[in-house]
Amino acid sequence: MDNLDVAKAAHAGLEGSSWLDGFYKKLDDWMTRPELYRKSISNPVTRWFTQRRTQQIFDLMSGFVHSQVLLACVKLNIFTIVKQSPATLEELSSRCRVPAPVLQRLLLSAVALRLLEHRGSQRFGLGALGAPLAAHEGIRAMVEHNNLLYQDMAEPLEFLRDAWRGDMASYWTYAHSEAPAQDSKRDAAQVGRYSALMAASQNFVIEEILGAYSFHKHHCMMDVGCGMGRFVAAVAQREQHLTCKLFDLPAVLDLAQKSHTALGIDSRMHYCPGSFFDDPIPHGADLITLVRVAHDHSDAAVIKILKNIHSALPAGGALLLAEPMAQEPGDKPLADAYFHLYLLAMGSGRFRTPSELSAMLTESGFASVEQVPNAMPIHTRILLARKSTAA
Repeated sequence: MDNLDVAKAAHAGLEGSSWLDGFYKKLDDWMTRPELYRKSISNPVTRWFTQRRTQQIFDLMSGFVHSQVLLACVKLNIFTIVKQSPATLEELSSRCRVPAPVLQRLLLSAVALRLLEHRGSQRFGLGALGAPLAAHEGIRAMVEHNNLLYQDMAEPLEFLRDAWRGDMASYWTYAHSEAPAQDSKRDAAQVGRYSALMAASQNFVIEEILGAYSFHKHHCMMDVGCGMGRFVAAVAQREQHLTCKLFDLPAVLDLAQKSHTALGIDSRMHYCPGSFFDDPIPHGADLITLVRVAHDHSDAAVIKILKNIHSALPAGGALLLAEPMAQEPGDKPLADAYFHLYLLAMGSGRFRTPSELSAMLTESGFASVEQVPNAMPIHTRILLARKSTAA
């Protein structure tokens, strides 16, 4: 695990002091007294707090069960079935080929989680949280993919002591490969699998970027680490004036070109094969995009990528970096617990805050970095870094 990094600023602004440590020690002692629970539930003023905290703890304990209810519903295609038409237990049992007494328990659990809801005539229909799953293929694909993580973490202590030997690390082979370009040529099927997953799960990220940033001011963009080119395709279809370039491993670019040919936009694309670790990124783009790439790699690797991008940009050129980011200290976490351990299981990378990434961009030579506001930070956050006009 030599390429794992420790977040240097994880506790910035939380320096200790003797009086503060003493205060927290007394608070911890008070909060863990057995009699506190009895007193709090007998007092109408504090009962609501105790009930809420008890529910939160129970939700943590039952979280794995909740994830398996979701996974089973996705694998049985229940959301798609009831989207077409609400169905009875007997109808679902027949279509899913699961005995009715067993399936009923799954369906009632899904109702409790608001994935399904009761409809008239003893039927089940889509619940408030089931509707997005029925509507978006990418969410369903990620639910099934996450099963690899659940399997890896079935014995959490074994996972923590040897996190890179599981199914997730085997899936994302490029993340810990010493020669990703050569490996991608040898295992095109594996490249196709992870590229397809990344493309299927990228829609929300694409919508966030297109809704938050205007590409109209640029004349040529290059997407570095482009995967199957879904993001570039979305930008190209909206911005007809824009020249588009793609930079990724040769095996990945082959998949991107096939996808673009099917869309009829391949003539507008310039495919530039290479590795952002070993090859210089081609010049010519006044905007380079890096979408869901940095969090897959170590700090040293990210600095290397960013410096490579900085060298490829003209004076005044810009880098748009978009990916899920950790919350700053003191902010309410969004998806931090999930991504910290997902990236550990993957075998490389780290979930970073916007300020950490901004510092890395500055270290890589960019003159200014700003955060671009977007509607749904849980899907992605966006940083815009500019190269000096005097460069």
